[in-house]
Amino acid sequence: MAIENDIQVAVNGDIRHYSGTATYTVLELHRYLQDLADQAAASGDDLLDITSVNPSERSTDNIITLNSPYNIDDVLAEYLYDGSITQGGGDTVYSGLVVVGSVYGTTTLQIVQNNVLYDGDTPFWGTGINTDPANNILCRMIVKTRATGADVDGKRIRISAREWSETYAEFSVTMGLGNSVAAIFTNNDLNNTTTSGVVATWTTITNVEGWQTIDLNNGDGPQPYYSQWNRATYTINQLYERAKYITRRGTAATIHGIDGELFRGVTHQVAWNTQDTGEFFVENNTLTWGTGATAGTGLILADTEESANQGEDSGTCYIQLLTGVAPTAAMTITEGACVATSGTVTSRSLSPVFIGVSTGTALIGAYGIGVEALDLSASDIVFDLSNTPRYPPNTVTFTVGGLVSGEDYVLVTPEDGSGGLYYSQMTLTSTLETSGLTQIYVTSLSGNIPPDTPTISGSALRVKLDTGVYRRIQYNLWSGLVFDTEYVDWSGYIASSGNNVFLGYIDRAADDTTESFQTKFATARTLFIRVRDGGGATKGDTPIKSFETVGTLGTAGGTATAIRTPDA
Repeated sequence: MAIENDIQVAVNGDIRHYSGTATYTVLELHRYLQDLADQAAASGDDLLDITSVNPSERSTDNIITLNSPYNIDDVLAEYLYDGSITQGGGDTVYSGLVVVGSVYGTTTLQIVQNNVLYDGDTPFWGTGINTDPANNILCRMIVKTRATGADVDGKRIRISAREWSETYAEFSVTMGLGNSVAAIFTNNDLNNTTTSGVVATWTTITNVEGWQTIDLNNGDGPQPYYSQWNRATYTINQLYERAKYITRRGTAATIHGIDGELFRGVTHQVAWNTQDTGEFFVENNTLTWGTGATAGTGLILADTEESANQGEDSGTCYIQLLTGVAPTAAMTITEGACVATSGTVTSRSLSPVFIGVSTGTALIGAYGIGVEALDLSASDIVFDLSNTPRYPPNTVTFTVGGLVSGEDYVLVTPEDGSGGLYYSQMTLTSTLETSGLTQIYVTSLSGNIPPDTPTISGSALRVKLDTGVYRRIQYNLWSGLVFDTEYVDWSGYIASSGNNVFLGYIDRAADDTTESFQTKFATARTLFIRVRDGGGATKGDTPIKSFETVGTLGTAGGTATAIRTPDA
């Protein structure tokens, strides 16, 4: 359809879309206006002729200026492409955008401008407008970048692709006159195959937001992160899918207080000092700085000044840049009533999916992303807020099955090399004989407590008393040569220095059909397993012969199953 049937020019200079779905280049609009302007007399709906002021000027085929009073509006802008239009004496600019690349499937690109989605979740360009597949052009349009005499966020925009089941991508560009080019490439995400409707039900996957430390039990000690994800009963890849779900195009979810579609992760690390006494930065609130060309805002994702450490003289803020430019050193930074001075500012790289990359069976985490220690395997990698890679230990599980809840007692201990219980795994180095003791000191053949000793409650120690009886003691933590316990009264239960001590990896009455323990794998270990049910009034009338076997704790854990031979 011809342009004159779709676009009208009013006598007051308003150029408006009238009908049709055809789109036109900015050059075609200019040619149309000039064609009207050389008419002897205005006719029809187009009130423009030789007596009118010159409506438009062409600097290049892609740079058009509309002379006052001629102007377009946002509606007509949706039908124009391939260049820029300036009007109102420079007070309004629509800049040309060309997106090149390739996408998998029917992708709807999104434009983020001034931390807002340009034209929402279902933009006018749909899955592509003014495309040119032969030249890998995904989309061509014009975007308003200056209004009422002020640039909209410095004419900066971000183009993103966050389509479910596809890889995510983004590209930032500062617009200007003519065309600006962005490049987007996506593929089929082979690790995102679950339907979004199913992932929507995975609500037990949760996140603790803000500054915190996590100890992966790998010997590095507690390290700082700005999140701690708990994957609940789901796999590490399902955690990745959930992260994609809450940040996909069209999501209704929020994360760190903002629309999931806008969340990216930490973009900058901002050191600060001379903070107001008694004030502190609040996570998930907005930090501001600068004026004019130096102005910017950032979402506070974490701050080293936790609630327990308020009033510190200096610290570090971790932000996602929302608008403007990043702060520089010696700027005043403000959040609410809290004011400080910025120090060194460090930019941080982003992952297309904020949580990181999934291999299908492991997570390569993005900067600062934390995951609950027990939810990680030795194949995963996370990066703390110092950008140091942290490698989780190989946490393995050994399970004993074939049990009867409420009847069996299960004992899993080190094996002595001959198929029996290893009573002398460790040795006391101090005598236990008084009340109120909370520590047990030991030594072993290797010196320290074995590195694969469980740190999770449920395991116990057996300490040989001077009477020859092995007393069961629950421990809480261990380090080096010391087990920490609750208050224990050893008066009347003397255990002399040099007495045997061994671990009960499982040392309890069964309360399910299986019992298990978890530990950090150090080296393959042979275990001694014993299951007993002697019957009796409290256990029913189904006694079994004492079951004993050995099992191996390996890199994938291990299992054993009790054989229930009746003892009747």
